[in-house]
Amino acid sequence: MYTLFLPSIAYLCIGYRRQPSLLIESNMPEIIRVQSITEVHNFLGIKKPKHPLVSVLRFGEDIPPLNLLPKDIQYVMDIYQISFKDGISGSMGYGRSSYDFEEGSMVFIAPGQALKLESEEHINNNQGWMLLFHPDLIRKSPLAQTIEDYSFFSYNVNEALHLSEEEQTDIYQLVEKIKKEYSQNIDKHTQKLIIANIELLLDYCNRYYDRQFYTRTNLNKDTVSRFETLLKGYYKSEQHLIHGLPTVKYCANELGMSPNYLSDLLRKETRRNAQDHIHAYIIDRAKTHLLQSSEPISQVAYELGFEYSQHFSRLFKKKTGMSPKSYRNTN
Repeated sequence: MYTLFLPSIAYLCIGYRRQPSLLIESNMPEIIRVQSITEVHNFLGIKKPKHPLVSVLRFGEDIPPLNLLPKDIQYVMDIYQISFKDGISGSMGYGRSSYDFEEGSMVFIAPGQALKLESEEHINNNQGWMLLFHPDLIRKSPLAQTIEDYSFFSYNVNEALHLSEEEQTDIYQLVEKIKKEYSQNIDKHTQKLIIANIELLLDYCNRYYDRQFYTRTNLNKDTVSRFETLLKGYYKSEQHLIHGLPTVKYCANELGMSPNYLSDLLRKETRRNAQDHIHAYIIDRAKTHLLQSSEPISQVAYELGFEYSQHFSRLFKKKTGMSPKSYRNTN
């Protein structure tokens, strides 16, 4: 569950007061589900969208500034949301930590993610934009098959993309092309060109995230060290005997990150993702167990945190090219 604070969500929540039929019945906190571009426009009290599956909204124009924001409301949107905020700063909570987000940052939200308002934003100049597109827009295109590869849609909001002025300009030009396409007479080329520009925008953001990882290399190396220490501590405290093998999700939560961000960070620094690191650590411990004891393979598997010994044997052979028994006998 993400804890997020964006003006867009706040306006949707205020819109809910005018559109109570879209509230999902539940206990506290209240939940709002937005299923279409038209519902977003209705919430904001602006003209109906020029295209039913995609829309570009401007903060300060389509989305006016707010002074008071509703709290304790969960928000779920069945739409892709890409937001660029400038002149807006504030704070948000995530897990047990807090984060002050900066001006000039982008946040990517995939359909179905649960979001929650938590604290106030400080609006200085209230600039920026929001690109919304429904999954149906790309459903028949190759992008539908590859959009999950853009892992930043699963990052936490405190892992936002921070853009230089030049990068902001490049991205905004693509957003304007998308808006121009659906604002003029729609023809057989419109949808293809809109999707092409969305894909190009995402590819540029991939490049900019790579740049961000590299420019923060000292911080990232510290994260690699903390990750390795976390794995050692997990086994030293014998949590594997209670909870089983350490998972990427567990490690990411302990480090205050999303699983995808942790994996991407590790891949950039070490060329191995989080799961590969976990497996490498387990295999290393396994080798020591196998050579320093004569315990049955099933017992070694249990002491490593495996529920089934065949899972251990399968992973060991995949990583080393031989079975645990063969490794023990040849060493």
